[in-house]
Amino acid sequence: MKILDKYLLKKYLGTFLLILALLLPIAIAIDISEKVDKFLRHADLSMATIIEDYYLNFIIIYGNTFMPLALFIAVIFFTSKIAANTEIIAIQSARISFTRFLKPYFIGATIVAVFALYTNHFVVPQSNKVFETFSRTYLKNKQYNAHNLQNINLQLSDQEYVHFKNYNSDRDVGYDFSYERFENNQLKYKLMANTIRWVEKDTLFRLSNYKIRRLLKEKDLIETGRQLDTLFDFRPEDLQQVDYLAREMNSVALSRFIQKSKARGAGNLNTYLVELYKRTSLPISSYILTFIAVALAAKKKRGGTGKNLAIGITLMFVYIFFLKISEVLGAGADKNPLLMVWFPNALFGILAAYLYYRNVQNQS
Repeated sequence: MKILDKYLLKKYLGTFLLILALLLPIAIAIDISEKVDKFLRHADLSMATIIEDYYLNFIIIYGNTFMPLALFIAVIFFTSKIAANTEIIAIQSARISFTRFLKPYFIGATIVAVFALYTNHFVVPQSNKVFETFSRTYLKNKQYNAHNLQNINLQLSDQEYVHFKNYNSDRDVGYDFSYERFENNQLKYKLMANTIRWVEKDTLFRLSNYKIRRLLKEKDLIETGRQLDTLFDFRPEDLQQVDYLAREMNSVALSRFIQKSKARGAGNLNTYLVELYKRTSLPISSYILTFIAVALAAKKKRGGTGKNLAIGITLMFVYIFFLKISEVLGAGADKNPLLMVWFPNALFGILAAYLYYRNVQNQS
């Protein structure tokens, strides 16, 4: 059995890597044809920078994206091939059960899932950061960078609140800023400023045309000034509720950001939660897609590999459709992001269980 396991595992991983290696150059070729004119617009953009900052990260990001598709096609392709060569009939004649036959596939799916989990949680976010920075700098319209946020409310603690009427994340400048501190539900301190600017080198905020009001028992104390350097328990990135930030944070940083934002009373965080949950759900789909592919291809059919591939690719596109729909719906404020992200896996998991049961019954 060890020989058979090694043979199937080698086929599993080898075909998977081959399909992935065929898909990525096609994607790169299509992307180059679309972006070449934008690359040429920048005289200071070298070929080394394009390859290092854009296409190396392109391979990591899209290789991760294509992984389920490549895995599904690979398993259907080589399993259909060995079924057509009557190798599976010989295996069944040796009284090897369908469950035992799945063991090397399970090992292969585990290898792919563990690798995908690590890259999803830690490698891909860093690649996204470099890739998105390059894209915003050289490929996208300048308007894309102008993140002008409106009416931001942030809770720093149970008794501290800040408000911005406007905030420009490109310049790290806020307008009509106020900071309020309460004690026993009564306002005790209020700081207002026309503008507030984040000073990166000093890691502090610089307020212009500020006014401080201290509310005492018998009177209020008011202080005004042109400039005030101070500290607050937040950073500019805490104000930016945009999805690309979620893609650029590794899972540890993203989890901390979500918890911190919840404590501060931030609004809808479902976009961030969807990003966090799908980093686990997508690798786990390796098991589900593998078992579906084996169950579909293990029996020799009229039409052979071509028919199995057609069925498999159709199912794959249905899975991707549900995956994208669940991500969009999960980002809604009134939806459960965990339930929505795992819905495609649950649905196809039921299909995998049905196909597995049918194959076991047919063998017995």
